Amino acid sequence: MTTTALPVANVITLTPSVPAPPGRRGPEELRELALEAGRDLEGAPAEEIVRWAADTFGDRFCVTSSMADAVLMHVVSRVVPGVEVVFLDTGLHFPETLKVRDTVARTLPVRIRSVRPRLTVGQQDGEYGPRLFNRAPDECCALRKVEPLERALADYDAWAAGLRRDESPTRANTPVVGFEAGRGKVKVNPLAAWTQAAVDAYIARHNVPVNELLKKGYASIGCWPCTSRTKAGEDARAGRWRMFDKTECGLHAAS
Repeated sequence: MTTTALPVANVITLTPSVPAPPGRRGPEELRELALEAGRDLEGAPAEEIVRWAADTFGDRFCVTSSMADAVLMHVVSRVVPGVEVVFLDTGLHFPETLKVRDTVARTLPVRIRSVRPRLTVGQQDGEYGPRLFNRAPDECCALRKVEPLERALADYDAWAAGLRRDESPTRANTPVVGFEAGRGKVKVNPLAAWTQAAVDAYIARHNVPVNELLKKGYASIGCWPCTSRTKAGEDARAGRWRMFDKTECGLHAAS
């Protein structure tokens, strides 16, 4: 099951490689900024963390979202209207996920960059064999998520993600601001200290768009071939890549 989203006026599709603009901060300066902010902003409200990122990096700061919900985008857009949101359009998303993307593009003051892999699903099948996600999910994620993200982040010094410490043991030590040595980027996690209860309360208070699959037993949502419902007592990431010793797609592993 592959899906294609209808065109949305506020969605920008990015496929070619774009060279990084000159004059940006070097990795050592970015590392120092991140380490200092990670210490100083621990315990700060999400909006304050976002304000620091916006003031520090300006238009070299962006947001990423998997479109499980629009909480991070809503929080950031209240501080930085018009912020760019990177969405990795893998070609293997649930229709419900693309619906959230399109709803966000219509209703929130953000600009979505819908980033596609270099190969379509069909081209990947032809080059690597069909259903690569069933045989080598790490390789599939590298092609359809990691490489597109690297390309999309070329314009930015810092990016925000919606990681939370309560999602799984592998995310328990997520800093509110950190430095990714592998990418040479500052990574901002404004919601790191939020609980699921805090997320639910924010969604209810602000009527934030939510992926309908969350109401159907999917606690964490990725590409449809590698996502299943979670069972009672399992952590939120348990429904991803069930048949493999794998809990992350590689997007958040550039330490």
